[in-house]
Amino acid sequence: MPATPQTDRPYRGRFAPSPTGPLHLGSLIAALASYLDARHHRGLWLLRMEDLDPPREEAGAAARILASLEAHGLHWDGEVLWQSRRGDAYSAALAELERGHHLFRCDCSRQQLGPGGACRGRCRHRQAQLGSPAATRLAVPADCRITFRDRIQGQQDVSLGTELPDFVVRRKDGLHAYQLAVVVDDAWQGVTHVVRGSDLLDSTGRQILLQQLLGHRTPCYGHLPVITDAAGHKLSKQTHAPPLQDDRAGDNLRAALRFLHQPPPPLEAETVADILAWACANWRLEAVPAVLGIHGVPTR
Repeated sequence: MPATPQTDRPYRGRFAPSPTGPLHLGSLIAALASYLDARHHRGLWLLRMEDLDPPREEAGAAARILASLEAHGLHWDGEVLWQSRRGDAYSAALAELERGHHLFRCDCSRQQLGPGGACRGRCRHRQAQLGSPAATRLAVPADCRITFRDRIQGQQDVSLGTELPDFVVRRKDGLHAYQLAVVVDDAWQGVTHVVRGSDLLDSTGRQILLQQLLGHRTPCYGHLPVITDAAGHKLSKQTHAPPLQDDRAGDNLRAALRFLHQPPPPLEAETVADILAWACANWRLEAVPAVLGIHGVPTR
């Protein structure tokens, strides 16, 4: 199933953080790249708060994220979209997938799941015997291949039916899963371009399949390298990445631009607004390294 990206509509990009902690340099890099790509193409830059998982959220994190983006001059267009308020839309998408006979229930424990966290046939043929709680999974056709051209990482060919024959769209606790929510919201917001970290590259095939099943158009994707440590682990909130110091916004932006291999703003660009204006005018996505990760935090 080749993906046909949107190229005939005005650019609409987005940044979609999860309120599990404050922004760190890695998340600033993703936000900045998506912002610059949108502004360079005279497009809109939307903000979506992916607050789907209350148990993992940190009190006050959403407000800190919004304040940090504003401190770095990354002002979004329109209102923030909160996923926690979109449950009806996700349920409607599930109902449509159910009508197409694409879903099944699964009560596997984590220990029973196969590679990739897939059920792999244990539950599909015993639906009448399943109790609660049970997750809802999408059944992937065995011959499903997803192909798309990533704007940074190049041609991608995913044997989804072999590598991941099913995946969760609603969790056992009743919460809607990320893969479903992001597809529904990208379509509802009219997103045409997605620039995000390479840690989400393996989600793209699943999202494209859902787009195709739900009749949604596929955005153009670009997956940035992420900052990694010596062991290859992504800099993240889970690995205790230090939060951004908002009072050093200019230094943070320059560090992010260095990581993205963008030309350095001139020294006379002293304010956040000046740095962003220069970076937008000189943005070159093709200069971003076509690798999944880069070791080390750039010197500020």
